Amino acid sequence: MITCYLKYEINPDKLAEFEAYGRMWLQLLPRFGGIHHGYFLPSEGASDVALGMFSFPSFAAYEQYRKDSAGDPDVQKALAFAKQTRCFIRFERSFFRPVLPKEP
Repeated sequence: MITCYLKYEINPDKLAEFEAYGRMWLQLLPRFGGIHHGYFLPSEGASDVALGMFSFPSFAAYEQYRKDSAGDPDVQKALAFAKQTRCFIRFERSFFRPVLPKEP
C-alpha cells in the first residue's frame, strides 16, 4: 500500500471553497480504486495549511489512477473549480508506506 500525503497552502478567505473542492475529491478518488482518508482543515486560529491523505494498493495503481483520471469530466470540473476559485495557492505531495501490525 502507498499513501499520498498532500499539504496545501490555502487562502484562508477561501476556506469554504477549498472544502467544496475537497468534497469533490472525496467522491472522485474511489472511482479510480483509491481510498480517501479525508481532508483536514484548520479549525482554530489563523492558518493557511490544510492536509489531505489517500491510499492506493501500490504506486503502480496510483500512476494508473493519474492516467485514467486525466480525461474524466468530473476530475476536469474539480480542477477547473480550484483554478477559478483560487482556493489554494500551492501544494506539496509526498508518498509514504505504512507500517501496520502483522495479521495473524
